[in-house]
Amino acid sequence: MLLSFVWTAVKDFALVASLFIALTACYSSKFQSLKMEIGGTTCEAQGTTFRCVRCGFPITTLYIQYSPGNIRLMKCENCKAVADEYIECEIMILIIDLILHKPKAYRHLFYNMFSKETLNIEGLIWKSILGFVILDAYGIWVLSTYDKEWNANVTSLLWDFGKMFAGVLFGNLVLLCVMFVGARKFLNSSAQLYGYKDILLGVLVSSYFKIFLVATMVWEFPSSVIFIIDLFVISSNTVALKVITYSAMIRCMAVCIMAHSIKFLVSQRLSNYPLKIVI
Repeated sequence: MLLSFVWTAVKDFALVASLFIALTACYSSKFQSLKMEIGGTTCEAQGTTFRCVRCGFPITTLYIQYSPGNIRLMKCENCKAVADEYIECEIMILIIDLILHKPKAYRHLFYNMFSKETLNIEGLIWKSILGFVILDAYGIWVLSTYDKEWNANVTSLLWDFGKMFAGVLFGNLVLLCVMFVGARKFLNSSAQLYGYKDILLGVLVSSYFKIFLVATMVWEFPSSVIFIIDLFVISSNTVALKVITYSAMIRCMAVCIMAHSIKFLVSQRLSNYPLKIVI
């Protein structure tokens, strides 16, 4: 039974991932041209700093463009490798490497893919927070009401969901606070200067696995799938924190596990719903 569940989960996960990759492929040319426009300018002109995706060393430019379609990728002065090979790759390759948790894919996404001058960072953060909280609330809702009859009273239903949403919102605030404090106290803060906004954006963007909760709205899954998705989110947050703070993987993992554990306990305590886990 367990093997059948795992096989079904893997197939459905692969199906959703394929659909997600296929949709993003429609925008690959747009992202490619945007990357080409950004990467050819120097960091002094943009006011930003590019990074080598392999070692994280700061570089001034990602490539030199001689003519349209004729570019030469720059090499890192530190590791002597190509600074960012994702410039010539389709966005599907980047998404696959993000799913595989490759640190160089995260470095490209955080430092080299978009310009902070052309991208509305604040708008992206607020939209990400909204989606983050809604998906979290839905996950807790599924865990707490699995195989439970829905309340026919609309007022009671809205009150229960509002209480659960407030618990999830406060739990995520606790998560971010623990991430901030943990990054400052336990992780490396001397090798790389980073701010609260960098950690916030890194945590939100690296939680992209939560989008697979949408699949539970379409297909019928056991409630334990939500915990599997949470494990992927924790592992992705760990890699993102490692890339941003330049700290050891084990330290980043400890901070992420501690933050997510406290968040889960706080959300569950405030929501006051018994969890029903079905395998």
